[in-house]
Amino acid sequence: MVFFAYIGFDAVSTAAQEAKNPQKDMPIGILGSLAICTVLYIIVSLLLTGVKHYTELNVAAPVSLAMAATGVLWGSILVNAGAIAGLTTVMLVMLLGQSRVFYSMSRDGLLWKWAGEVHPKFRTPWKSTIIVGIFVAFFAALIPIGVLGELVSIGTLLAFVIVCSGVWILRRKRPDLPRPFKTPWVPLTPILGIAASFWMMRSLPMDTWLRLIIWLAIGMVIYFTYGIKHSKVQQGAGSATGK
Repeated sequence: MVFFAYIGFDAVSTAAQEAKNPQKDMPIGILGSLAICTVLYIIVSLLLTGVKHYTELNVAAPVSLAMAATGVLWGSILVNAGAIAGLTTVMLVMLLGQSRVFYSMSRDGLLWKWAGEVHPKFRTPWKSTIIVGIFVAFFAALIPIGVLGELVSIGTLLAFVIVCSGVWILRRKRPDLPRPFKTPWVPLTPILGIAASFWMMRSLPMDTWLRLIIWLAIGMVIYFTYGIKHSKVQQGAGSATGK
């Protein structure tokens, strides 16, 4: 479950259409924040295990526990307040990312047009944001946090598998595409990404796999009843073959 701390980094890519120079800014934003946070995670882990034995840190709030052990009460309170603020920002970033994914899918014809409607004043996909917010609140209120964590984990890992596969396939089938940033060591990097993701997915319980299959089935129904008929990629392929 350690990788769970890293799933927010891919949300940076969903804001590519709102960046001034995405070809340059996206790699810097993703790789830069990834490197900085990894270093910070390691430093915090070293400090925590220096204060408390690692066997005592398998709790919901290990940083707060370690701060309390030092006797600095105000530090423990500050850490708890920071954790609440951090959780809030994570939820907002995920809401932002998912609404942008729906926006892009709508522009490609894979979802209904309302999902891609932009607010005339704020210039954001407001309908997608509201719908995503309602669903998130609904599931958070009814599903245990442990189950939600497993669902997010398996869904994110599957997305990583698909992205890695897409990089590999496009590099072979469309080597002519302009690539301001190129994934290094293809196909080794995609293969390692796919293998690592599947290796982590296999540790999740069978119930989570069944839920994933149900979600995939729902997605397939939406695609074959709407997306395949309105997909711009499909329309382009049909035009190219004279259909």
